[in-house]
Amino acid sequence: MTIPTHRLCVYCGSGPGRNPAYMQAADELGRLLAEAGIGLVYGGGGMGLMGQVAKGVLSAGGHVTGIIPEFLVSKERMLDGVSELIVTRTMHERKTLMFEKATGFVALPGGIGTLEELAEITTWAQLGQHAKPLIVCNIENYWDPLLVLFEHMHAESFIRDGMEVLIDVAKTAADVVPIYQHRRSVTVDKVPLKIIRDQL
Repeated sequence: MTIPTHRLCVYCGSGPGRNPAYMQAADELGRLLAEAGIGLVYGGGGMGLMGQVAKGVLSAGGHVTGIIPEFLVSKERMLDGVSELIVTRTMHERKTLMFEKATGFVALPGGIGTLEELAEITTWAQLGQHAKPLIVCNIENYWDPLLVLFEHMHAESFIRDGMEVLIDVAKTAADVVPIYQHRRSVTVDKVPLKIIRDQL
């Protein structure tokens, strides 16, 4: 299968969460990515939202790149049958590859790991290391507390004027692809990948 030009990295929980709407959104997003010809880059697991978004892509004939560190292969039940599977030695290597292979990023509901990945990729954007689209998929208002915190950080001048980062907010899974396509159409990547890798 040909690797798509556009590939969204989806950060999300390795569990299903309490609200069934989260798993439904993961499945819907996966299918919509495939239908739009957008590949998925994700953490390689077969459980929870992580597994469901990948299964959604595969069920619609799409391309899935799973990237998982060795120590999580059994813990997160690595998903077989993906288009491309990469097993890394470390989390650091995993995150670098996810960044390199993705042309945009979206966060579905998730836990500390999801939050950490979103915070890191947002920090890289704030520091001018990339201009790839950043989307928070705010299913059932899951990310409202984080969005309020961002506003508080800005109000308290910890996100200073001129240091803001554009994060698009999607209310539903169906909003993600149109937001991504619009943002890519008006944005040009600022930094070559080689420079990113050399700095990590």
